[in-house]
Amino acid sequence: MASGTVAVVRVAPRASRGLWGDAWRRLLRNRPALLGFVFIGVFVGTAVFAPLLAPHDPGALYPPPPDASSGATGPYPPRPEHLMGQDLQGRDEFTRVVYGARISLLVGLGSVIFGVIIGGFVGAIAGAAGGRADNVLMRVVDVLLAIPGILLAIGIVAWLDRGLPQITIAVAVTNAPIFARLLRGGLLAIRESDYVLAARSVGVPTRRLLLRHMLPNSLTPIIVAATLALATAIIDVAGLGFLGLGPPDPRTPEWGTMLTDSTKFLRAAPYLIFFPGLAIVISAVGFNLLGDGLRESLDPRLKK
Repeated sequence: MASGTVAVVRVAPRASRGLWGDAWRRLLRNRPALLGFVFIGVFVGTAVFAPLLAPHDPGALYPPPPDASSGATGPYPPRPEHLMGQDLQGRDEFTRVVYGARISLLVGLGSVIFGVIIGGFVGAIAGAAGGRADNVLMRVVDVLLAIPGILLAIGIVAWLDRGLPQITIAVAVTNAPIFARLLRGGLLAIRESDYVLAARSVGVPTRRLLLRHMLPNSLTPIIVAATLALATAIIDVAGLGFLGLGPPDPRTPEWGTMLTDSTKFLRAAPYLIFFPGLAIVISAVGFNLLGDGLRESLDPRLKK
């Protein structure tokens, strides 16, 4: 090599892994999101494996501890046989918290799925059709958004009567306007993009254009919102139960109902409120952390 010649080393650009691959890589570097994964893993694992984790029947009544005075009634403090104590009826608190995770997961997940379906259908029609249909549907959505979610859910449950299916429908209706707004906004943003105009110019039918081209590019905000809505749904389900609108069967281990039954023992037995409240906090914080992580990971402006 001649003296003074500078060697130029060409570095090949890093190959892109695609939108979802890059988003997954960024998500794994997000520590709060990983903490959210851990919380959600604990919550989902507890719900799925509740019969294996719970040592007792959630509705069974158990005798008081040996050192309890004769004729004494619960609640009873934690001990090795009952790690979180016993409630007023003598039921095992740990078992009821574990089985309560299953109810919160099923109702929360079901309400978000129904909310995405209802809101997505309304938002897709409004964003794709436009005109009068858009105006009418969005005015209905505006009315629903103007009502506080928990008040709307209370009204729906009071109208449909108490029960887990009714709570699922109520929470789904409160979340549906959010998904409708998000999907409509996404469709309006891409309706005049080049690839949509090109598809229209070659005669692609509106239905195929919506399903094959527009919807797949508008689902990212819906995914993030659905993750965050799971946290809200779990809190709403517990809130309805706390207000006395939970399952009609008092033996059902639902976290909000457990909090209501324990408020009179706030000073005498604070553990009866602490453990269900901690379960609600862990599950809600987990979905919030994961939702925030997904939002940052899927934002193309943060792509590196």
